[in-house]
Amino acid sequence: MTLIKSISGIRGTIGGKPGDNLTPIDVVKFTSAYAVWTKTKSENNKVVIGRDARLSGDMISKIVSATLIAMGVEVIDLGLSTTPTVEVAVVGENASGGIIITASHNPGQWNALKLLNHKGEFISDEDGKKILAIADEEQNDYSTIEKIGSYKTDDSWMDKHIDLILKLPLVNKEKIVNANFKIVVDAVNSSGGIFVPELLKALGVKNIVEQYCEPTGIFPHNPEPLPENLKVISDEVKKQKADLGIVVDPDVDRLAFVCEDGSMFGEEYTLVAVADYILKNKRGNTVSNLSSTRALRDVTEKAGGVYSGAAVGEVNVVTKMKQVNAVIGGEGNGGIIFPELHYGRDALVGIALFLTHLAETKMKASELRASYPSYFIAKNKIELKKEIDVDAILKSVHEKYISQPCNTEDGLKIEFGNEWVHMRKSNTEPIIRIYAESRNEQSANELAKKMIAEIEAVSAATMTI
Repeated sequence: MTLIKSISGIRGTIGGKPGDNLTPIDVVKFTSAYAVWTKTKSENNKVVIGRDARLSGDMISKIVSATLIAMGVEVIDLGLSTTPTVEVAVVGENASGGIIITASHNPGQWNALKLLNHKGEFISDEDGKKILAIADEEQNDYSTIEKIGSYKTDDSWMDKHIDLILKLPLVNKEKIVNANFKIVVDAVNSSGGIFVPELLKALGVKNIVEQYCEPTGIFPHNPEPLPENLKVISDEVKKQKADLGIVVDPDVDRLAFVCEDGSMFGEEYTLVAVADYILKNKRGNTVSNLSSTRALRDVTEKAGGVYSGAAVGEVNVVTKMKQVNAVIGGEGNGGIIFPELHYGRDALVGIALFLTHLAETKMKASELRASYPSYFIAKNKIELKKEIDVDAILKSVHEKYISQPCNTEDGLKIEFGNEWVHMRKSNTEPIIRIYAESRNEQSANELAKKMIAEIEAVSAATMTI
């Protein structure tokens, strides 16, 4: 396994050789470089850290803390936490940055360092490259004994984060209480098992069925909240005659719902539903990445707003949201970004807003889902020979469809009425990812096959589909 270094952080599997996996030496190397970088950005030499519950988390956290202290940094350790909570705490503590120790939805053998700036937002591509350059050049200057940093723990930020959510004008605790919801929670045995039930209790939900909420770090199923991984909670929602199932990933920045009949609300529609609620109360613009469902655009335009697409990646979505002054945004993977609270994907605020929406509509979850335009996304990829020029292929396809609405911000997205296809290359390997959306599965698959045929004709390369 190659160690993955990107704006999403430093990610790899535990064990093995330095440079090939996420080893203690790699953690020290990149944490040191990050500390050097923060000193160029802020005079406040303070960094907030937190982790999810995966088995390697405590080990990695201790290495990160010791390294930061050796670099003269004041460390505030939130312990078991969530990605959005650390993001909020960076701002609340007036820190120079933050490190979240989590591999998000990856399986348990993975871990990562997610790096934040002083705004509690993911670092930019430019800053990420600077940190990698510092690491490669080993520009570290460790502190003398008189100037080493300090360390303290702070377990208050869960309550502070929840309090900030409850104070939001569009979160209505009274209506949630009156709805008397029964909710099943699947937190995949990570930190969401602490945070989600506490949030629900604070919102006045009295009937909570906890499933996989012990933060043991032993994931009972693939932690990515996709339908194929959620059969157990689907069955439990029906068995319990619950109103809703709530599913989060290990670091609680992705959110999925299960309807009362056991059907999937759909990760793509988490953002659609929350945006619909926001736009009913506050006119404005929305943003999602270019591979997310068109349903958000439909809901936005119906409410009189303007929808914009951004390149894939949370930092790109946030940048676009700021450009267009969006009132809500996110990604089709269940990521909700509500700028009134902070610019980061936050499942906790997503839960509070969704429950308020569900309580106000007085609908069942399945009825609410049925009220939105229904689309299906087909996801494919093509593996090319290394010598193939992916950019040239996409340029040729673009020229053929130049009369159609096209977006070249992140690969190539072509619109065909209410259908679209998004083709983008991988940053790490010669792969073209092809996402196609239409009103039904058959049409989406046919559109994807059509574009695959176009690429085959252009590339004349040996491909594995």
